[in-house]
Amino acid sequence: MVKLYGIKNCDSVKKAIKFLKANEIDYELIDFKTTPVDCDTVAPWLKQIEMKKLFNTRGTTYRTLKLKELDLSEEQQLQWLCRENLLIKRPVLDLDGNITVAFDQEVYEKLFL
Repeated sequence: MVKLYGIKNCDSVKKAIKFLKANEIDYELIDFKTTPVDCDTVAPWLKQIEMKKLFNTRGTTYRTLKLKELDLSEEQQLQWLCRENLLIKRPVLDLDGNITVAFDQEVYEKLFL
């Protein structure tokens, strides 16, 4: 089954859900607010996805925590992602262990249609 990680009220997550439902694709939503993920989940994603793509530097959480000022290493960024899931760019799609970050209509169509 497809796993979709994110938060329900995120516009990109909503678009991904709409696509999956419209194409009758079964999925499980793992909401970061109700079911946080830890490093055992996040670290393997970085074998397929670059940190700069996974670590959301444009969101409110990043600005609120003033992380830009800290000039974090990749290891420190990973620790922040594991501790504060809202720093993860959304949605994260796990299709049989293949990870895709962010919603892109064309990418989803290639994966599923």
